[in-house]
Amino acid sequence: MSDRDPQPVERQLPTEEARDLISLVREIAQREIAPKAAEEEDAGRFPREVFTLLSESGLLGLPYDVEYGGGDQPYEVYLQVLEELAMARLTVGLGVSVHTLASYALAAYGTKQQQVEHLSAVLGGGLLGAYCLSEPASGSDAASLRTKAVRDGDDWVINGTKAWITHGGIADFYTVMARTGGEGSHGITAFLVPGDAEGLSGAVPEKKMGMKGSPTAQVHFDDVRVPDERRLGEEGQGFAIALSALDSGRLGIAACAIGLAQAALDEAVAYATGRRQFGHPISDFQGLRFMIADMATQIEAGRALYLAAARLRDAGRPFAKQAAMAKLHCTDTAMKVTTDAVQILGGYGYTADFPVERYMREAKVLQIVEGTNQIQRMVIARHVAGPESR
Repeated sequence: MSDRDPQPVERQLPTEEARDLISLVREIAQREIAPKAAEEEDAGRFPREVFTLLSESGLLGLPYDVEYGGGDQPYEVYLQVLEELAMARLTVGLGVSVHTLASYALAAYGTKQQQVEHLSAVLGGGLLGAYCLSEPASGSDAASLRTKAVRDGDDWVINGTKAWITHGGIADFYTVMARTGGEGSHGITAFLVPGDAEGLSGAVPEKKMGMKGSPTAQVHFDDVRVPDERRLGEEGQGFAIALSALDSGRLGIAACAIGLAQAALDEAVAYATGRRQFGHPISDFQGLRFMIADMATQIEAGRALYLAAARLRDAGRPFAKQAAMAKLHCTDTAMKVTTDAVQILGGYGYTADFPVERYMREAKVLQIVEGTNQIQRMVIARHVAGPESR
């Protein structure tokens, strides 16, 4: 095969600090993450020690306030860090994105006292978070959730089951959306629940097509008692908090998708330039050259789309439409690029001797998580054409 090493992505970064940050992430990715990725994914092993290292390196709170241990970095920079991590191993990139999502309600809606007590540990104290919105019977229709929180004096008692929870059963804290009022979106409240709370338990992790190293599990709440000072935001504000968090979270998924697609492209190019047939590298043949050109173009387009949305967010401007577009385009791109990478490698691409088959299996979930791509199309259409007339 080819001795050609993939070239680092050329990034437009706003500061020298950001460039140093990307260099640090690349060093960690190449030294600590990529060499073990295939073996650990095959074994279904979650790399908790990597997340401890990322926390110690200041990489688990990048978009949040430096006062509480965050990195005070714009989303434009944070997302490119995610892309670099996902390029090395999607389990790590997605895990950081989910932790950032789980931290959002506390960082954006928590009281000053809550932030003083909890945020430093969440952002840089070695903790790992999970985000609990979906349930067995409420996925895309998240406002129909049934997990309940009932007031009992100064406490809330939570009962119910959350489903498809990344880091379910191993997280140190859970941001939980529970029903405290009537039906619909206005009866939901957010809570910060410690992972060792009595009555909280994780089910056996799901057996998944890909991302086997990232535990996804149901989380059960059986009379879990949470003091009112762990309520985030006002009563009934939880669904608005959840949607606000997901707008940003979708950008994280978009960045991870582009990282995965870039890894697949790099592998395909390395193979195509080294594999010879009919006396030539197969990269000389126009059919493959056009495939590679299309793959590279879609990756660059996706990167530009998620960065444009991030810059809107950093400027304090509305970005929900652009976040949905980025999530849709980037995850569809990841699926197409990884599938084409398998095709370029031919029979070898279908074996576990090369990582592209794993990339293809992993790409599929990105079209589903944090709002399916059908939901993204609904969101985009509402922004462009207005709400449905029903």
